[in-house]
Amino acid sequence: MTEEGLSDISALSHPLRASLSEEMHARTVPHFSAPCRLMQVLTLTDGAQSIAHMSTLARKHGGPESPGKFAILPLEDMTLVWELHSEFASYTLIRPGPSPTLFDPSDFGGLVDDLLEDLPGKVVRATQIAVLSRYAPPPTKEQLEAAFTVESLVVCDVAGGTARIWSDFRLKPDGYGRLLVADRGLEGGETTRLVQKVQELGNYRNMALLGLPPAQRLTPEVSRLEARLAKLSHDVSEGSEEDHVLLEELSFLSAELARLDAETRYRMSATRAYAQLSADRLAAIEASKVRGYPTLADFTERRLMPAIRTCQSFSQRLDDLSQRAAWTSSLLRTRVDTALARQNRDLLHSMDRRTQAQLRLQQAVEGLSVAAISYYLVGLSAYVIKAVPGIPHEAAIAVLVPVVITIASLSLLLLRRRLHD
Repeated sequence: MTEEGLSDISALSHPLRASLSEEMHARTVPHFSAPCRLMQVLTLTDGAQSIAHMSTLARKHGGPESPGKFAILPLEDMTLVWELHSEFASYTLIRPGPSPTLFDPSDFGGLVDDLLEDLPGKVVRATQIAVLSRYAPPPTKEQLEAAFTVESLVVCDVAGGTARIWSDFRLKPDGYGRLLVADRGLEGGETTRLVQKVQELGNYRNMALLGLPPAQRLTPEVSRLEARLAKLSHDVSEGSEEDHVLLEELSFLSAELARLDAETRYRMSATRAYAQLSADRLAAIEASKVRGYPTLADFTERRLMPAIRTCQSFSQRLDDLSQRAAWTSSLLRTRVDTALARQNRDLLHSMDRRTQAQLRLQQAVEGLSVAAISYYLVGLSAYVIKAVPGIPHEAAIAVLVPVVITIASLSLLLLRRRLHD
């Protein structure tokens, strides 16, 4: 092999090597720095519909159609970044430069109308983000009071103190939430990564909270099934109901539990995954406390964790109920099987008694058969003896009777042995 052949390893690569390498560099958001404005809309949507919508936007604004699950659409003075995830899609508008007002959707012009027109799915989260330059004066108290609900305001330093963020995580009259970020020493791509992490924290937090409403809605039904299973377990232990009635009740209850499990398992599993992602993003932000205000960690612990624990408790109760129903059903089926085995045993004993009676009857019949066969043989032999002159006929017949009986008995005995063998 030539030296060139030795250095070319492409022929030995795994079929997925190239795609795995590309995956490590996928979803790279274009860098931006302070000052700038951003708007992000998160929709719960079908992947095909979101791809079609993004392709329409690209054609309308002279960009390439979206080929996959990530696209960047450069515009005149803005950039649209689209990301498609497993069950949601995000649209992020980035506009560099300062703004006379902190939060105003009109800063993005008519592109917002184009984005929202025929938007597939339902909006789960929509946020306006303002990133202030380190050289800009800090927001005044009046600006903060005009932009946020002061009683709910969360303020903390992030990224090792190189930035500060403000948000009340409430929906405003225009339908958007608001996030204010002040650059206090961010370098290079740190601004992009910080905003991306904070947004991902909020997005994954909202997606995790989607599991709370079904858990709250179905908890009374789970409690009802739990009480019903407790009564069935008591009836099984007491034997107060017929077994087939209890089996029908248990089968219905197990079917109801299976329906609830199928209805909620994906949502509860997704909630756990999104909660873990939220915790990872929260740790990566490195939030530190600003005196007088709750931090992101405080807000997340107070709002998200109780909802996650509610979902975990709901899932655990459902799993426990299914296991208990299986145990009760197994116990009842064991009791039914034991009763069937007892009935089969009694039936076999009865059949054995009948067989013994039939055997004794057969033996009695065999005894009568010997007498009958002997009688007919002696009768036939008497005709022969009477035809022979010179012998005492009565004495000869009398002597013949025990001989015939013995021969008939031995013959039946040999026949029975052969049949037995």
